Amino acid sequence: MSSGNRIVFTGGSGKAGRHVIPELLQRGYEVLNLDLIDFPDPSANVFTLKTDLTDSGQVFNALTTHFNFTGYEGRHVPGPPDAVIHFAAYARNMLVPDNECFKGNVTSTYNVIEAACKLGVKKIIIASSETTYEVCFGQGDLNYSSFPLDEETDVNPMDTYAISKLCGERVARGFARRFDADIYALRIGNVIEPHEYKRDFPKYISDPKCRKRNAWSYIDARDLGQICALCVERDGLGFQVFNATNDTITATFPTRQFLENWCPDTPITREMEEWEAPLSNRKIRQVLGFKEKHNWRQYYSPE
Repeated sequence: MSSGNRIVFTGGSGKAGRHVIPELLQRGYEVLNLDLIDFPDPSANVFTLKTDLTDSGQVFNALTTHFNFTGYEGRHVPGPPDAVIHFAAYARNMLVPDNECFKGNVTSTYNVIEAACKLGVKKIIIASSETTYEVCFGQGDLNYSSFPLDEETDVNPMDTYAISKLCGERVARGFARRFDADIYALRIGNVIEPHEYKRDFPKYISDPKCRKRNAWSYIDARDLGQICALCVERDGLGFQVFNATNDTITATFPTRQFLENWCPDTPITREMEEWEAPLSNRKIRQVLGFKEKHNWRQYYSPE
């Protein structure tokens, strides 16, 4: 396990971060949130430092600051954290013009990785995306190259958001090599918050076509917190890409049968587990020991 428990988390006020940070706090980590808006739950006692991550000076400064005002009571000035988790980004296309999405996402990721590495941080986790597998924001009704989608799958997305995430992965790979650091990129699936199961899953199950762009896969926001903790605790892997998804397909019949019905022209390249998610999390289960706690069937039971 990495020494120390101080984590700087960027974008913690967003959809994923608001659930990931509480999971980290429950595990005994101290967390500083870098965001442009306050953490949405005041009771969580999460300090937010308003930081523009596209400004490298702000990033270097934010990684060497107190985590809250109690830091001034100690004898020492603040040093860099033990780990950095970088989730902050424009979360999809069509929030801002494409060039701003690319500039903001790539610049912020570069700045965070560079600052962390040059300050001696040896554990960095960045948010990549399921969109890198090409179909999510691809133009038209595209097919995936093969199933299961795993970290060895060649990716060649056409949209700006996904391309910005691949650029982040390439920055991470280079800096991990240069600084002998562990930098893990999480290709995060469609994030599901607790309240969304009853609201959204009836449509997901009754209209399977609507989930094609997410490869009929998802990640529970709380399980994503567990994944982040497992990444912090596992050292020595260098640069890695992990699919961050839950175990099972969002469908009511087994994976191979489902895919042969809905994606008959897409090859299946290995034997899949009976209910395995097409965007497979096998690597993160085998390498990091991930065990999901929040399977969708716990919260929604199809008729």
